[in-house]
Amino acid sequence: MATPQINVALIGSKFMGRAHSNAYLNVAKFFDVPVHPVMHTIAARSDRDLRVFAPRWGWQHWTSNWMDTIANPDIGLVDVSTPNHLHKDPSLAALEAGKHFLMEKPLTDTFAEAKRIVEAADATDRVVMVEMTHRF
Repeated sequence: MATPQINVALIGSKFMGRAHSNAYLNVAKFFDVPVHPVMHTIAARSDRDLRVFAPRWGWQHWTSNWMDTIANPDIGLVDVSTPNHLHKDPSLAALEAGKHFLMEKPLTDTFAEAKRIVEAADATDRVVMVEMTHRF
């Protein structure tokens, strides 16, 4: 029987985007994962950078519009690896769209924003995780 798959959208392509991309490329080599991640879409600000980033790191699609990515029904998991002060909006949008959700730590820069994210996570039945890439 084939292992189930989930289409992943990664938001952010700088240092942590590279670290997360590397993790997706190699996770099944290190662990027996119950669901294989499919590197579907990378979203970041620079189209020019993404043209190079996407094929280099194994992403099938790329876009500079993270909102369209989250709205895409093909995406099952949204991974936010942007700078900390940019975590709130894509995090809330992903949770509101009913996506499974992974975020590089910390949740955000303020307690109020972190509380909003936690409340949104508590209101869903999706898998939600804050990741510490260098720890795992």
